[in-house]
Amino acid sequence: MNKLKKHFAFTMVEMIFVIVVLGIVAAIGSGIIAKIYESYIYSNNINTLQAKTELALMKISKYLSFRIKNSVIARKLSPNDNNISSLSTADGTYKILEWIGYDNEGFEGNTTGPGWSGFIDLSSSQTNKTQIKTSGSHLTYATNVINALSNKEANLSDVNSSVAIIFKGLPNQFDIKQYGWNDWSGTKNHNYIFRVQKIAPDILKFIENNASTIYEQYQLVWSAYAIVPEGNASDRNLTLYYNYRPWMAQKYSDGNKSVLLEHVSTFKFKQIGNTIRLKLCIFNPIINDENISFCKEKVVF
Repeated sequence: MNKLKKHFAFTMVEMIFVIVVLGIVAAIGSGIIAKIYESYIYSNNINTLQAKTELALMKISKYLSFRIKNSVIARKLSPNDNNISSLSTADGTYKILEWIGYDNEGFEGNTTGPGWSGFIDLSSSQTNKTQIKTSGSHLTYATNVINALSNKEANLSDVNSSVAIIFKGLPNQFDIKQYGWNDWSGTKNHNYIFRVQKIAPDILKFIENNASTIYEQYQLVWSAYAIVPEGNASDRNLTLYYNYRPWMAQKYSDGNKSVLLEHVSTFKFKQIGNTIRLKLCIFNPIINDENISFCKEKVVF
């Protein structure tokens, strides 16, 4: 006699229960995976934004470290805007940071010495109201460096040289505009800047205005710099302008430019004593009109 084989099967209730359990597990698992992926996206974006912000602030700080400290201004709107202020008195309505920088590359020099020493030999017979003797300088080297960095637009050896010196120290009645800011008519309204020409390896000749008073220390300059947020108020490119000379009736828009950072939401600056405090915020647009933002501050001495 054959025995009957018994076959077991899931009941409908059991199948529904299994399906529900699997659904719950799948929902929890997909949620965990989604959270992990979301965290990865967030962390990756933050790291990227942090690296970009730190790099941009490092570049700005490097340029600012070679600034003529008394020349720094804040400008409100555009290169044509007459509304400028010394940085020490500027408020949050000023959006553009500008300054004149000294020739650091020429100052560092090479194995033979500095391109320009920064000192004037006041006791020399070659120092007078028309020229100065700058002992220890190798002005031919400085000329070559400036010529290369300015794309041949500033030539210290030229009779019409746009390279200039600024004496260290402040006059009794300080006027920020005497650095040439907004002197677009070319009226030579820059009494703090003296254009010079190299006539010997260590002698500079005044080619525009003779100096009524000669000081012992000076800085050689050939360019101004501007940090300009460009674009709409909530999404801007932070742009560096350089290789322009206010004392030659030039605006920052006359110079070269390089984009330092994209998607900038905030660029603020404030002078406290002899230091400049910078704040920079950027963002990265992601899906569904959402942004990931990052802010960083830096102090420049």
